Amino acid sequence: MSQTRIKRDDQVMVISGKDKGKRGSVIRVLVSENRVVVEGVNMVTRHVKAQPGIAQTGMVQGEASISLSNVMLIDPETGNVGRSGQNILEDGTKVRVVKSSKRS
Repeated sequence: MSQTRIKRDDQVMVISGKDKGKRGSVIRVLVSENRVVVEGVNMVTRHVKAQPGIAQTGMVQGEASISLSNVMLIDPETGNVGRSGQNILEDGTKVRVVKSSKRS
């Protein structure tokens, strides 16, 4: 199991695939499968049969997961897209940064 540098509620941009260039918020991270579910990306249609307790039936659209390697983190302060890394501050705390934004 590899370390995932993308967390829920992060803003990401899709860098490859049919939704290349789209931006969205991470809904869920599937760590064991190295996949993420991004809001509004990789929309699929499922046919849902009517059953008790299910609110919506028929053809339902929803997001499917995409590979973690196909998304890149967006820096919330600058809006730059890039790989993520960690900086250690003077007090010893670790802070996640986007490497292309050149902040310390």
